Amino acid sequence: MFRSILMLAAAGMSLLSGSLSAREIVLTNDDGLTSNVVAVYKALKAAGHDVVVAVPCTNQSGMSAAIRFSRPIGALTADCRNGAAKAGAPGAGAMTREGLGPDFFYVDGTPAMAMLYGVDVVGARRWGHDPDLVLSGPNEGQNLGAIVIASGTVGNAETAVLRGIPAVALSAGAGTTGTPTDPLGNPASAPIGALTAKLVAALDASAKGRPLLPAGLALNVNYPDKPEGARWRLTRVGTWNAHKVRFVESLSKDATPLMRQAAQARGVSLPDQPGVALSANEVAPTPEQRDDEAVANKSDITVSPLQAGYGAADGQQVAARLAGLFKK
Repeated sequence: MFRSILMLAAAGMSLLSGSLSAREIVLTNDDGLTSNVVAVYKALKAAGHDVVVAVPCTNQSGMSAAIRFSRPIGALTADCRNGAAKAGAPGAGAMTREGLGPDFFYVDGTPAMAMLYGVDVVGARRWGHDPDLVLSGPNEGQNLGAIVIASGTVGNAETAVLRGIPAVALSAGAGTTGTPTDPLGNPASAPIGALTAKLVAALDASAKGRPLLPAGLALNVNYPDKPEGARWRLTRVGTWNAHKVRFVESLSKDATPLMRQAAQARGVSLPDQPGVALSANEVAPTPEQRDDEAVANKSDITVSPLQAGYGAADGQQVAARLAGLFKK
């Protein structure tokens, strides 16, 4: 099955022509209102697609597929990121930042909650049914390797696929973050938007009346730091990770250059308090890991299939280990 999935994805990637039909798309992310999401929205609209944007009010990176069940969402106690909505506004609704238009919405909640708002409320009101596709991202920074289990970008795609909606997680380089003078107009975001429109066109061209992706399959797509001229490459999540994750007693004392760079980009300082730290993986990948997305992404646009949920896990080894329990 995995081989057939790879062949289908590869066939889609080879058809990078113009979109064959207009698609109904929910565009979401885990970062909130960003330069990347605006660039992708514009590129998809220019290609003729019907798009609604539903993102978290604030940056919610690392929230995976978390959902706050059965908890009402009250009025905003602070402004949303980049002025998407002001304090005092409802906990979910249309963005009020000038110049965005009527297709942009926010939720004061987790990424998965924002995605579901786009599907169950905004999209249902507009189309009367689920969208053709959920696009999650592009994240401000790549999601590569095992760390994707913590990614809100990937969590959105997984949650959508479990609802039966084709979905793709998208991530770009950290250099696509908006600038202080123009938080929604970083020039580095425009190529990401154009490439995403090509990706949707490829999926559309290979669908031939079927859903854009097979049931139970999501894609994790990562653009390299310099996407211009990069080739599309079919990869796997793999076993090599670009980053190590560990808990430290002091974020300021144990900060790595990677952490300091990320903090500087967010305009915050690292406190002398415990927390989770990220550091670069100093162990080089093996030759067997050359198709891992975390290795290939240094130069290529990586496209990795993701299984949604755990339904297809092989239980034979478990049956052997617990044979005594399963005896009649």
